[in-house]
Amino acid sequence: MRRRTFLAALPASALASTTLAQSRAENPNRNRPDVHGGDRIDGATFASRSAAWGTNGAAATAHPLASLAALDMLRLGGSAVDAAIAANAVLGLVEPIACGIGGDCFVMLWDPKTKKVEGLNGSGRSPQGLSLATVRSRAKNGLIPSYGAISVSVPGAVDAWWTLHQRYGKLPWKDLFAPAIAHAELGAPVSQNVAYYLGRSLVNFTKPGAGIEEVENFKKVWAVDGRTPREGEVFKNPALGRTYRQIAQNGREAFYGGEVADAIERYFKRIGGWMTKADLANHHARWDPPHKVNYRGVDVWGLSPNSQGLATLQMLNIMETFDFKAMGFQSAAAIHHGVEAKRLAFEDRAKFYADPDFFKVPTEWLLSKEYARQRAKLISPNKILTPVHPGQAPSQGDTTYFTTSDSSGMMVSIIQSNYRGMGSGLSPDGLGFMFQNRGELFALT
Repeated sequence: MRRRTFLAALPASALASTTLAQSRAENPNRNRPDVHGGDRIDGATFASRSAAWGTNGAAATAHPLASLAALDMLRLGGSAVDAAIAANAVLGLVEPIACGIGGDCFVMLWDPKTKKVEGLNGSGRSPQGLSLATVRSRAKNGLIPSYGAISVSVPGAVDAWWTLHQRYGKLPWKDLFAPAIAHAELGAPVSQNVAYYLGRSLVNFTKPGAGIEEVENFKKVWAVDGRTPREGEVFKNPALGRTYRQIAQNGREAFYGGEVADAIERYFKRIGGWMTKADLANHHARWDPPHKVNYRGVDVWGLSPNSQGLATLQMLNIMETFDFKAMGFQSAAAIHHGVEAKRLAFEDRAKFYADPDFFKVPTEWLLSKEYARQRAKLISPNKILTPVHPGQAPSQGDTTYFTTSDSSGMMVSIIQSNYRGMGSGLSPDGLGFMFQNRGELFALT
């Protein structure tokens, strides 16, 4: 199973004992000809924000309330993991168009005690009762539909949180959900981006031929009175608040073996889906050592398949063979070579990245400098490579990215998503979240 992710520069907040500010005795940009009115007078002219500095930790998320929840955990003496879980729970409420507990979770973590980068794969499997023949019978032009129960795989986020907390958590598990529960019950203003995509989701889920078994649960939560909330309107999700309370009180078992699991099984039985309580109970996140390449003296880490972390590493290996500094920052030549490296890496991604329990991914070869040199020879400085093929080795998605750190030096980096926007279009009875549609990415061969 392959997945697609996008990482973005996000607003950051830092927890400091005193306010820190960047200052320079001299402004190196003062006489630069490319600095114009409205540009930054210091640092990179293309940057949008100054760096956030702190001495006791930091958090960067896609929403201020999530960043604040993370800092609250740090102030209470929590670890970077505690902060990340609290932030993610809030994001599931305020950014449902990208993430939530119906989706998966991929984690890289710097452990300051062991001096190692750890990886955690929190992605779920296809329901055991869903056969390949059934999926093929419902495929359209050889592809699994984006919406409906056919695209739903077991959600892995809550178990990933639990697994992280068991090893690295400091605060009581139940305390991590307090901010999200409060916002769910009292309400939080809807941001511009979320308001837009909620509206688009309503259109997509309710259009003729969408193939979704039921959409009334989505409407009950996100389209009360026939419309989705507009920017700035206060949105409440008491159903998700109740679900969070059960998880806070009973741990992962609430989701994978308790009342939430029972409700999920009843829901799929009602709509003719396949996921069962046994599917949920059998799910467990897996610690999976990430892979590393060295790019011009800097170690860069990426998660193993079934994630697409190797693609970035392959791209860097290919790009290292060219003199990007001589090409010039964001020049046509630099962009051309970067795009061609990405196209080559993504062809390998499509062919070789898969579930390692069922396919032997030739990771060592794909990440070798020798292979990168071979692929780099295919790139011409004067024309686009056509056609592009994967090498010979022995779809659009949406997600949220966030990161936290604490005073010990621990750093947590997480991708968590429903895969495509709000996922499958299915929301279980009374639970207040959407199921992912990552199963859309399975191959039918």
